[in-house]
Order: sequence, then C-alpha cells, then structure tokens
Amino acid sequence: MFIQQIDTTCFHILCSNKTTLNLGASVGVESIKKQKERKISENPNTAEKKFGRIYRKSQNRNTNAVVKVQPSLDVPSSAKNQNRAVKRKPGNHQGGKIKNRAAVKSSTKQRNTSEETKNSAKWLCYGGCLPLILRALETVNDLDEALKPWEDSLNNKERSIILKEQSSWKRALEIFEWFKKKGCYELNVIHYNIMLRILGKSQKWDLVESLWNEMETRRIIPTNSTYGTLIDVYSKGGLTEEGLLWLERMKKQGIEPDEVTMGIVVQTYKKAGEFEKAEQFFKDWSSGKMVTSGGKTTARTNDASSQSHTCFSSYTYNTLIDTYGKAGHLQEASDTFSRMLKEGIVPNTVTFNTMMHICGNHGQLEEVASLMQKMEELRCPPDTRTYNILISLHAKHDDINAAMSYFTKMKEVGLIPDPVSYRTLLYAFSIRQMVVESEALVSEMDELGLKIDEFTQSALTRMYIDAGMLQGSWSWFERFHVEGKMSLECYSANIDAYGERGHVLEAEKAFVCCKERMKLTVLEYNVMIKAYGIGKQYDKACELFDDMEKNGVLPDKCSYNSLIQILSGADLPHAAKPYVWKMQKAGLVSDCVPYCAVISSFVKLGQLEMAEQIFNEMVGFGVQPDVVVFGVLINAFADVGSVKEATRYVDAMRNAGLPGNPVIYNSLIKLYTKVGYLQEAQETYKLLQSSGAAPEVYSSNCMIDLYSERAMVTQADEIFEDLKQRGDANEFSYAMMLCMYRRIGRFDEAIAIAQKMREVGLLTDLLSYNNVIWLYASDGRLKEAVETFREMIKSSIQPDDYTFRSLGVVLVKCGASKEAVSKLEVVRRKDALSGLHAWVSTLCSIIGVDDAQKSCGKTGSVMEFDPFVGNILRYEVG
Repeated sequence: MFIQQIDTTCFHILCSNKTTLNLGASVGVESIKKQKERKISENPNTAEKKFGRIYRKSQNRNTNAVVKVQPSLDVPSSAKNQNRAVKRKPGNHQGGKIKNRAAVKSSTKQRNTSEETKNSAKWLCYGGCLPLILRALETVNDLDEALKPWEDSLNNKERSIILKEQSSWKRALEIFEWFKKKGCYELNVIHYNIMLRILGKSQKWDLVESLWNEMETRRIIPTNSTYGTLIDVYSKGGLTEEGLLWLERMKKQGIEPDEVTMGIVVQTYKKAGEFEKAEQFFKDWSSGKMVTSGGKTTARTNDASSQSHTCFSSYTYNTLIDTYGKAGHLQEASDTFSRMLKEGIVPNTVTFNTMMHICGNHGQLEEVASLMQKMEELRCPPDTRTYNILISLHAKHDDINAAMSYFTKMKEVGLIPDPVSYRTLLYAFSIRQMVVESEALVSEMDELGLKIDEFTQSALTRMYIDAGMLQGSWSWFERFHVEGKMSLECYSANIDAYGERGHVLEAEKAFVCCKERMKLTVLEYNVMIKAYGIGKQYDKACELFDDMEKNGVLPDKCSYNSLIQILSGADLPHAAKPYVWKMQKAGLVSDCVPYCAVISSFVKLGQLEMAEQIFNEMVGFGVQPDVVVFGVLINAFADVGSVKEATRYVDAMRNAGLPGNPVIYNSLIKLYTKVGYLQEAQETYKLLQSSGAAPEVYSSNCMIDLYSERAMVTQADEIFEDLKQRGDANEFSYAMMLCMYRRIGRFDEAIAIAQKMREVGLLTDLLSYNNVIWLYASDGRLKEAVETFREMIKSSIQPDDYTFRSLGVVLVKCGASKEAVSKLEVVRRKDALSGLHAWVSTLCSIIGVDDAQKSCGKTGSVMEFDPFVGNILRYEVG
C-alpha cells in the first residue's frame, strides 16, 4: 500500500535521545523520549499532550499590549494553597530526573520526595531568581511575605511562569489577584490565557466567564491562543458544544484559527465522535474558508497566507491520521500519511503508532509489519505503546504467539511493560484458557508489585471455570476477597461468571462473601437472581427477590424484568403474574415488556383466557400494548382458527395507530388459509408484499394452497415462480403445484414438476412420495409408480395406507380384480410382514419391473427383492 512509498534517504535519521522534533501544540505531543517514559494506555492517541514547539502561521497579534487593571474577581486574598505538592504536567518540564518506571514498590513518602526533587530540578532550569520565587510561594502562604524580595522587579515573563507553575487553581487565582491589587504590574493577554487554562482545567466555569468579561472590560484583545485555550478546556471538561461556541465567536470577530487552534478543534470533534465535521473543518481551514465577515464566510484573498497552510507540523498530520482512523477511513489516513512523507515531515513514534493501530484494526497485519520495519530504518524508537498496540492487534487476530513474542521483545529492547501490556496479554490468555501462561504472567506482575485490575480478575475467574478448574477459580476469587479491596462491581462480575455457567453453589458462596464484606446493592441481587434462573432454581430466585426489601434494597426495573422473564420462560406464568402487579404498583412499568412475557407464557400453555385477562389488566393500568403483544395474541388465535378473536385484536391494533408487521401478516394468512378465506388472505398477502419484507415461504405456500384448491392456476403459478426465483421454493411448494396440475388433468406439467423435485433433491418425505405415486398411477404410468415406491423404500420412508391405496390402483389398472387388492389389504392389516410379502410378490408378478422380476423369479423370496424389501422388513420387525 503506502509503506512502499517511503524513501528513507530523504529524512534526517531520528535519534531516540538527541533529535528534537517539531511537534504539536496546545493539547500537543511530547518528544519521543518523554513519550517513552510516560504511562500509556492501549489507544494510540489517548494520552494527554502538551502543545509547544510547532510551526505556526504568522499572525498579526498584539501580544505586547498591556494594561493596568484593578481587582475584579471576588476571591479572598487569604485563600490558602491546599495542595502543596506540585503535580508534574506532561511536556511541561525541560530537565530534571525522570521517574523510574521500575520503582513500582516505592513508598508514598519516597514518591513525594521524588516529586519535590523533580520540581526543584525543573525550577533550576528557569535560572535567575525564579527558583527562589517558586520555592518561596510553595512554602510561604502570605503572598506579601513570599514575594516581598522581588515585588518591584518581576517582569512579564516571570509573572507568566509563576502563574503557570501553580498546581492549585486557588493559589494561581490568589497570585493573579495579588498582581492586579498591586497596580504596578502589567497583565497582558498571555497572563489571562494562562489563567483561563488553569481555571478551565479545574472546571471553574463561572470564573472563566468572569475572567473573559474582565478582558472585554479592560479591552484586552483575545488572540488565537485565547480561543484555542477556551475551546480546549471546555471540550475536555465535557462541554463540547459550549467549547465550539467559542470557535463561532472567534470567526465572527474575524480571527482566523491558526494551526494550533485548528488542531484543537479537530481534536474536539474527534473526541465527540464527529469525524465528518472534523474532516470538513480541516478542509475549510486549509482552503481558507474560515473567517466570517458580516455573517458570511469568506475565503482568504492573500495567496501567500493560503500557501502557508500547505506545510503542517507533525502534530497536525498525526491528529488528522488519527481522526481518519477512528472514523474508519483507512484510505484517507493512508493518503494523509503519504502527503506527510512527500512534504518531508519526519514521521515520529506517535505517527507510526497511529498508523499501526489503524492498519491493524482493518486486518492489514502485513502493513503493520512494514511500518515496524520502516521505524527501524528511520531509527525511530518504538515505545511501550507501540508494543502494546502490536500485542493487542495480534491477540485480536488470534495470533497469540506473535503477541507473546512482542511482549518478550519489548523487555529485550529495554522497555518496561506497563499495566496495559500485562492486562492486554493476560486477557488474551484468559479467553483462550491458557492457564499456565496466565499464572506465569500473574506471578511476574506480583513480583513487580503491579495491581491486577478488576476486569482482569473476573476474566481469570471465567478462565478457570471454562477450563474446568472450579477449585482454581475459587482460590483465585478468595485471593482478592481476603485482601478486602474488591468493589461491589467486581463481586457482581464473579457471581455472574459462576451463575452464567450454571455453578449456582459457587455463585451463592461469592454472594455470601460479598454480603459479609459490605452492604449489598441491587446489582448483586440481580446477578444472583439471574444465576438461579439459569440453574432452574426458581423458588430460590423468588425467595431472594422477596428478601431484597427486608434487607433494605429496593428492586429496580431490571430486578422485576429478570424474574418475570425467568418465570415466564419456565412456563410458570401464574408465579410471574404477582411480580408484574408489584412492579406496576412500584411505578416501574414503563412499557408492556413484562406483560408481554406473561401473556406469551400463557399462550404457550394454551391458556388463552388467562392471556386475555392479563392483556385487559395491562390496558386497564394505562400501559399501551405494542405490536409484539398484538402479534402474540393474533398468532395464538390464528393457531386455533378463531377468526373473530384474531380479527378483534387486528382492529384494536389499527385503532391504536400501530402498523402491522410481517409476523402479524403471516399469522393472519395462516388463519385465513385454515378457514378458507381467500379474499382476506389475498388482501393480507398484498400488505405483506408492500411492507418491504419478502413473504415467508410458509405464507406463500398457504396462498398456493388456497389457489390450487380453487384451480386458480395463474395466481398459483405467479407465487410459485417468485419462490423459485428467490430460491425459497421447498418440497411443499412443489407438492402443492403437482397436486393442482394433477387435479385439473394437466399431467404433463405435473410430471415435469415431479421430475424437477427429483433433480433438486426435494423428494424426501412420505407426503411427496405418495403424491408422485398417485400421479403416476392416475396417468397410467404404472412402472414409474412402482419404481417410485422402490425409491421410497430405499430412502427408508415407511409407506402408509395412502401409499398402498395408490398401488392398489396400479394393480387394478394392470388387470387385478378389486377383490384381490382387498384381500392383499386384509392380509397386510392382520400381519404386516406377510401382507408386505404378498404386496411385493404381486407387484413383481404383474408389473414389468426388471430388477423386481429378476429377484422374484429366481427364488420367489421377498427378501431377495433387495434392497427394496429389506428396508420394509426392517421397519416392520424392528
């Protein structure tokens, strides 16, 4: 595909430790070294990123404009810093020590010491007095005291860094207000942008709006960075629509998004699943159709400005590739990757990770292998995420050996597997019941002090159960139960694991363990009720349900529906009925589903009166029946041939404004066929055809039956031909057409159908054979009738009275008297074996069937009419 297009000679070789790449912005991309050291997730682009070094289109920004402002945000100056530990922000450091991934067993105290060391090291990189200022702000609460030595000398850059380095939004806001209170400091748009980001990340939306209003009041002109910050924090805070409103404000003010802001908007659309909007936005931006003037979108007229968009940063390309990948547009992702290469932009680890993830999800593992090869050629070092993707993709495509090899290779190249690595491989082992491999991996995780998440815990419980190691599964469960750290959700998953597989006793034990540890919720009761249902312990299911309220747990809609479905499915509608009433009384009935289950159960038992009673009660409570409920009742009365009742429910359904569906139409056709209502059947069949669904074979056969009985050949032929064209014509279809043609004396067409039945293998049951034998006998084709009888016996189909009646016609037409045929029947009825011997002997002597004559003529033994008679004797004697 696209991999072959890479000419590695045109790129600077990437070095894992020295090369500085031109990476993304705002929510951005870290350097390859930082990515390698960060904790990652399985998805190749879910990690938080930091915008920083990126190519930017030149903007006419007045970033040096400053004003002196008075305090306006009503925040007490005495606000304390409640969180002294400064959190490390991805991509926000320029040096210092990197936390060792292998130090998973370090204590909390050690981690805090490490954080302080890193902060000190990072602050030293700023140089000058900033390290001392930041240390003072961290250790001294009073701002006047903390900043007194530098009060008259702080410049714009220093104030920006001070604000940016605060880990608490309250402390940052307190410092910001202190700057304003002094009145001698210039606060420009950069300072406001920093505060907007800090407050937005903490989801303090009222303060964000207040700060924005303050900017308007003080005539501080927002920049691309301002709007990009607002869009970013709102979308990350779960307010995507509100975030995109800032984009509209931006365009109305005539500000064209730069590449950084464009990337933020594309990311926003991508995270919201609006991939087409993301793609369209990028196309509009890259073509210059973004700025709104007077309510109209206008294109740029400056060719140089338009041309500046032709070369993007690696972050932009990575964002676009990932967006196309998540949208399932492999070709567009590949084209973007190719364009990136043509522009001479060096793909980084993030690029390769994204492309491997996309190709792998489309089943193109060969492309994934090619991408890995190109990474080596470019000396672009794979990170832990790279190997996690490879492990996941190969496990997903059932190549567990490859997944295991990549896990091993990851460690060989000096990368430390993270929890995602272990979790992915462990789950792959569990669903394949690879117990030995799973236990080895668990031991390794235990040695490293890595926590086993609850999803993996329940997956391994299921593995042991499926592998037939019930005791092993219980030991595994007890390990986590004894630790006392299992959540209610994890207990529920384990109860369900046992219950779904019919191990009710173990499910009960897990339920009791959960009850001992903490107060149960409705979820645990629901999975245990489900377990009792699967184990067919219906009394226990009811008892547990009844105990819920006694233990202070109210059943929810799922509780009622589960129990009602269990009892109804077990043909216990009388037991289910009271729970429907309780559910109704509790106000949890929002639809007719629980009533439908009980009605269907009564119908299955043939208790139509009870089914109607439940239906009437449902309507009395104001619960509207749906088309399924009507369909159940219509079909029930159709089965017993009750036209009046079925029609009544059809009318009720129409009065309720519910359209019919194919299921109901098929039921009505079945009913009308039973009672011979041709016109009603025709009308319903037309409705079935107009519904867009192809009529079922059964309904079509019903119509053929109605037409054939009335010798309506043209109409029957039309439906029969339609069935054949759809490939749906079955043995019954052919048999009915054969009977119709025989009945009206069109023997040639009937015989042609009989021959076709043989050709397509649809001459298989007793009814069809009898029809064909009777056809040949009626048309005087006596030899063919006997040959068909012989074929019937070879097929191990036992003849009945109708078969011998047809063969009697054959004998009469051959000159045998009716009295002789009657005697044969009397003998057969008295003694099946002797009677069959007499029938076969007579047929052999009268009908010129070559094989039969040879067998009978030699010895006169019925057994030698082989295998014609042998199969019959096997039927009769055993």
